[in-house]
Amino acid sequence: MNSAIKEKEYQNQKINWGTWRRILGFASMSKKYIWIAALAGALTGILDFCSQLVSSWAIDDFIGAMSMNGISLYIFVAVGLQLVYAALTLAFSRACGTLEANLNADIRNAEFRKLQTLSFSYFDKTSVGYLLARVTTDVSRTVETISWCFIDLGWGIMAIIAGLVGMFIINWRLALILLAAMPILAVVSVFFQKRILRHQRETRRLNSMITSAINEGIMGARTTKTLVREELNNREFFSTTAAMRGASMRAAMISALYMPVASMIISIAVGAVLVKGGVDVTNMVISIGTLNLFINMGNMMFEPIRNFARIFADFQSSQAAAERVIDVLNAESDIVDSDEVVAKYGDLFDPKRENWEDVKGEVEFRNVSFSYIEGEPVLKNFNLKVRAGENIALVGETGSGKSTIVNLVCRFYEPQEGEILIDGVNIRERSQLWLQSRLGYVLQQPHLFSGTIRDNIRYGRLDASDEDIENAAKMVGADEFIRTLEKGYDTEVGEGGGLLSTGQKQLISFARAIVADPKIFVLDEATSSVDTESEVKIQKASETLLRNRTSFIIAHRLSTVRDADRILVIDNGEMIEQGSHKELMAKKGYYYELYTNQFRSEKVAESVKEL
Repeated sequence: MNSAIKEKEYQNQKINWGTWRRILGFASMSKKYIWIAALAGALTGILDFCSQLVSSWAIDDFIGAMSMNGISLYIFVAVGLQLVYAALTLAFSRACGTLEANLNADIRNAEFRKLQTLSFSYFDKTSVGYLLARVTTDVSRTVETISWCFIDLGWGIMAIIAGLVGMFIINWRLALILLAAMPILAVVSVFFQKRILRHQRETRRLNSMITSAINEGIMGARTTKTLVREELNNREFFSTTAAMRGASMRAAMISALYMPVASMIISIAVGAVLVKGGVDVTNMVISIGTLNLFINMGNMMFEPIRNFARIFADFQSSQAAAERVIDVLNAESDIVDSDEVVAKYGDLFDPKRENWEDVKGEVEFRNVSFSYIEGEPVLKNFNLKVRAGENIALVGETGSGKSTIVNLVCRFYEPQEGEILIDGVNIRERSQLWLQSRLGYVLQQPHLFSGTIRDNIRYGRLDASDEDIENAAKMVGADEFIRTLEKGYDTEVGEGGGLLSTGQKQLISFARAIVADPKIFVLDEATSSVDTESEVKIQKASETLLRNRTSFIIAHRLSTVRDADRILVIDNGEMIEQGSHKELMAKKGYYYELYTNQFRSEKVAESVKEL
């Protein structure tokens, strides 16, 4: 099931408070700032009521009495309250800002750490664009809600409580009028809840689709040009942005409708206070200052409730983002080391290398069956024994199961049935890191990281010296072209190695592999996408690299594996032939047909070039 389908189903779920409890768990590492913000917000709410009391005092004692007696004390108190208010606001803002920065870092670190632990199958099902949206915009949206909206909500509740307590003490009848409006507002809020949530979730889902489309558009720019897909891509992208615009407008419309409805309820309540309070003033039951206090407190107390409309809308939007953040954090890897294995060998982030055994390189498949999709087997009851240091070539049609075999050896996937042994021990009895740190893997399209050539070779072994790096490059024939570059080993390779040719990137990937000194090596179509000159260099590099190492070579060009110790012919997940090149040619079976057909095709291609 792909990410888009999962998201569409997910958006119809109700609010999950467990999601927010999980997110708030990250805030526990910044408790100090939460307490500062909460205390400052609570005191600010109390100060709001105190400010209105001082204003009521001024109206009754100065305006009503037509006297200036005590004006100095009033000024002193009023200025003092404003200074304290300013200090509390500063403390509140700094605490919330710090909390936001800390949470952004902590949650992104947790998500990135989680992504490092997930198996290949997760990335098969989840696009890069969706993951980028989750780690960037969704985290920012979620953290902003926690840092500001939730704490604003706390301040508003405190302001309401302080106001109600004070007003009940002064005149409980007028306070009851204002209090009566609150249940009505609660009913209105519940009414809008589901509608706002549904549209905000849809907006977030479409935003992820847009991020994914942008990512694919950039990564596949060359393919787009060669296939002349610009118009089709443009139409598809415009369709998605139009859908997002529609969803955003519907969400904004419902959120905007909430504000005037809430304001109308509040205005009616304040109007009722004005009518009842006006009668009480006429009958000398309360003073004008007290009536002014209740009118101002009615508006001020409901100001947080007005803000709740904004906070409520933000919360609904962030709920969808928070769900997506937790979706990543809750993702489970298909391949997990047992507790016993972790206790002995450690995990990905805390390895116990002192307990790691050396690898000889013996590999065995025992009755292994595997499928990527249930009911569609790729390997069926597969058996294979490889001696330490043996050079194994895997050949066959595309989709026959060649890459699956080496991926299982590397434990990138786990077989559904059977077992795989390294040096006679089931790979599940040792840690993933133990195995994969002893592997060398050169892909058809090698990936280089942004940085220098030296940095990229050192990725194979981070403690490698400059001399080790240069020796590795010389062994695979990469030193020759590196020396011709202006900055040599300190030349920047660009994003993904884009400043180098495919052949140059491949040679660097060979040097990176050899500096790690792997015991088991995999070459996956390593020469299929390079020119003839680069292929010769890579072939020579392979001879150096594979010497005395157990190796698996997936080859499209059969001429490149004629010297393999053993060639396995794979068809429909089964090994139908095996032997040396000479033995298989003598059998005149499936391999013979593949080889001779390919040989004829290459000869025809050469003849056409000569013409």
